[in-house]
Amino acid sequence: MKIAVITNSRIPSLTANSIQAMKVCDALTALGHDLRVFAPRETKPTSWDELSKHYGLKNEFTMQWLPSVRALKRFDFIWYAQSAAQRFKADLVYTWLPQSAVLGLQSGHPLILEMHADVAGRLGAWWLSQFWKTRGRKRLLVTTQALRKALERSARLQFPNEAVQVAPNGVNLERYANLPNPEEARRQLNLKNGLTVGFTGHFYAGRGMDLLFELARVLPNVNFLWAGGTPDAVDEWRTKLNAVRVSNVTLTGFIENSRLPLYQAACDILLMPYGRSISASSGQDIAEVINPMKMFDYMAAGRAIITADLPVIREVLDETRAVFCPPGDVTAWKSAIENLLADEKHRTQLSTNAREEIKKYSWLSRAERALNGIV
Repeated sequence: MKIAVITNSRIPSLTANSIQAMKVCDALTALGHDLRVFAPRETKPTSWDELSKHYGLKNEFTMQWLPSVRALKRFDFIWYAQSAAQRFKADLVYTWLPQSAVLGLQSGHPLILEMHADVAGRLGAWWLSQFWKTRGRKRLLVTTQALRKALERSARLQFPNEAVQVAPNGVNLERYANLPNPEEARRQLNLKNGLTVGFTGHFYAGRGMDLLFELARVLPNVNFLWAGGTPDAVDEWRTKLNAVRVSNVTLTGFIENSRLPLYQAACDILLMPYGRSISASSGQDIAEVINPMKMFDYMAAGRAIITADLPVIREVLDETRAVFCPPGDVTAWKSAIENLLADEKHRTQLSTNAREEIKKYSWLSRAERALNGIV
């Protein structure tokens, strides 16, 4: 069928929300649907080859960038996108914007609204309530049970079970097939030899950079790999490391999504060092509801995981698949790393269990479930 996808993400960009949106589109296209993807014109339009390389995409879809004036809070973009969806004669509208969802339902389209964080303020809550009040065929996708509860609390509503689907993020399983062992991956990437502890992702507040910094200081004989970060953030942390003469950290800067699995494979342990407060790219605190894509990547990579013990993380992981540590507790994290590096059998058990569990979480199966019965 024809699916109009309306995303408020800047495409292309380094943000997790833009990566997630492109993965969703890739999976919908893989199912055989005809996609027209509408995004705000805040960056220079990009060729498919560039998008494919940047995001690790395999299935080509049509991108269209539409006008968006920040002062208008994207309402101009939403209007243009809905008009474009009607011209496209879409059979379904798929969006991450409650405002767009309301307009789509009013236009008579079956609709999927996907949410990754709680709504912001009274106006956000009002738009979400309007989504539920507007008649039409609709489905709300939320990435965690915790997010559903947060949205119901904010909107002061109890969502009907038949219209809500908990849809955790996913992974392209084929990209993680036949990865080399850590030693060979390090050789291919020209990294230091020896046991390596890794982190991939953004350096936003709450992502655990201060903890990673302290761990590198107190574990001088362990190699650390930090893959990700904007140029400014990488320069800032490199300066801090140099100032205290810490030389056991390799900072790569931004890694194209298509190349990320090899960097994760180069590690013996992968870290999710979240704090009790986690900033999204929007600045919103998402610690209560976070469903990090890196978690699914780490599971697929077949490497042992140490994670901050946040309740929402336990919707996917448990002690058979990861080691949990209190957020920000350097002593506990240091001990966990040392114990796990010294126990290859335990690392293998954790990674084997995680790789078995990850089979439930492909982007393709997620897309199939999302569409089932909506049109």
